[in-house]
Amino acid sequence: MPPDNRQVDVQQKHGERNPAPARGATPQELATAAGAGDVKLTEPELLPDEQELRRIIDLIPQTILVLNPDGKAIYANRVALEYTGLSLDEVRADNFRDRVFHPEDVQRLREERQRGLSGSVPFENEQRARGKDGKYRWFLIRYNPLIDERGNVVRWYATGTDIEYRKQAETKLRQEERELRQLIDFLPQHVLVLDKDGTLLQVNKTMLDYKGLTLEEMKGGGTRERINRDVHPDDLERVQKERSAGLSKGVPFETEKRLLGKDGQFRWFLFRYNPVLNEAGDIVRWFATATDVEDRKQAEDRVRNEAIALREQIDRESMFEDIVGSSEALRKVLRQVARVAPSDSTVLILGETGTGKELIARAMHKRSKRADRAFIPVNCAAIPTSLIASELFGHEKGAFTGATQRRLGRFESANGGTIFLDEVGDLPPEIQIALLRVLQEREIERVGSNKSISIDVRVLAATHHDLEALVAEGRFRQDLLYRLSVVPIQMPSLRERRQDIPLLVEYFIGRFGKKAGKKFRTIDKKTARLFESYQWPGNVRELQNVIERAVILSEDDVFSVDAAWLKQNTPQFSDSPTALNRVLLLHEKQMIESALAESGGRVSGPSGAAAKLRIPTRTLDSKIKRLGINKFRFKKPQAS
Repeated sequence: MPPDNRQVDVQQKHGERNPAPARGATPQELATAAGAGDVKLTEPELLPDEQELRRIIDLIPQTILVLNPDGKAIYANRVALEYTGLSLDEVRADNFRDRVFHPEDVQRLREERQRGLSGSVPFENEQRARGKDGKYRWFLIRYNPLIDERGNVVRWYATGTDIEYRKQAETKLRQEERELRQLIDFLPQHVLVLDKDGTLLQVNKTMLDYKGLTLEEMKGGGTRERINRDVHPDDLERVQKERSAGLSKGVPFETEKRLLGKDGQFRWFLFRYNPVLNEAGDIVRWFATATDVEDRKQAEDRVRNEAIALREQIDRESMFEDIVGSSEALRKVLRQVARVAPSDSTVLILGETGTGKELIARAMHKRSKRADRAFIPVNCAAIPTSLIASELFGHEKGAFTGATQRRLGRFESANGGTIFLDEVGDLPPEIQIALLRVLQEREIERVGSNKSISIDVRVLAATHHDLEALVAEGRFRQDLLYRLSVVPIQMPSLRERRQDIPLLVEYFIGRFGKKAGKKFRTIDKKTARLFESYQWPGNVRELQNVIERAVILSEDDVFSVDAAWLKQNTPQFSDSPTALNRVLLLHEKQMIESALAESGGRVSGPSGAAAKLRIPTRTLDSKIKRLGINKFRFKKPQAS
């Protein structure tokens, strides 16, 4: 193509003898290469100095090439020449691109350039260019045409921007995305991605394997149709309501449902949905996970069936109708009750307040040969000290002010049956002596009389106190303790039988709901978790009271409890003794071991450890057992 008159004029003005081929481009073209887009070629009124423009263009950090209309290079700036390590003649050579651009990119670039150069609009591509150090770096190449007045392309200007770091970041991001995808695919949970309306977009490999489908097959037919097809018919209506309500509220929610697998079997899954919000707070996605809870559901069914079987057994035997639970701790107590109930032995029931000691006493009475006679409960702590003798043993007319007639006491009322002395640890000393006589002689004396009355009463007692500690403090008679604890039964606290809490909750909800004329469809999950985690210092009685209050105050068919009800003055329980108790127990243990060492391991007798410590032999035996002391290691070897 012959040079236009303007180029010749400029070159002659600056005294150039050999114009376009050697220098390549006019100042106007170079200025366009630095920043020009799609412009019309017009005659400028003033042209800056050509050398000055070239220096400016050489200082631009981008690579700049000027191409003729068919894409052949005719000029390259200093940055392009220094990066490639080529001369301008080598840049102009036909094999320039094969030498500079990555072999994997050459064919693609050739096709993209041919399409772009055949038109007259800007275009761009990304390619790897080799530097003079032999290493390739990624460049973004932008092509801008220079168009004459007739609309023909007379030049192409190509600028190259180094994007190596961006490409590395993109590669790293793609690698991280691949690794994240692999990680999600390896998760044992099913992972789903839904759009804002709940339509399925993506699932992980775990779910595809469970369903035996491809992603396209999972998405086919629509999400609603898929749910209708895959969810167990018995769960479908509930799941649709819960899912629709959860998606409309826009907050995390969860639901349980049975999902059809490729083997044609349904398994239980816990689905948890979490919304993804944009900066404006709008939902753009839903992430969902599905955890297989089939084993847990089967375990719950087994526990429920066992509880039903146990309840049926209880009903058949008419013994433990108000004792609910299937934990091993409770079963152990019930086995003890079944063994001791037929006898007439005195039983001491120990346990914290609210554990159901009276229920156990009633159960023993119902299973005993005295079941058709009276069961008389007495709360020893609730009777004023001045009246307790009269309440227990009765009084004669005129025995004290206000005794206008003879009155039978609780022991006489229970004659032939069972008397239950609850909170026996609160009896005053003088009543303890009278009770000891009842247990030893099986006879009483009314207040105001010196005549003995024989009675046939089985005595069951209970307390939440540590009676051995009361004996040590002089507040309870040791001989009475021996008489009461012929058969001791330790009631477990509710903390020790947590697996019974769901059964108790269900039982009390049904009991109080029926009484209040209310029926509950389900239990709020937060309430269930709260019941499981709470320490229950008041044991079953506290649980019963909380449920009764919740039933009365409930307004719908979902049973729930205000967490604030369970947070007031909650004591902290610990299986380990306090620091002070540990010190005292250690000191007591050391004293006992020292006495055992002196007595050669003998406990009783004049030279035994009990005599040295000046405590009864049975008390020492109890302490040795409680402190875990091996008395046999103090035995002296026999002389041979």
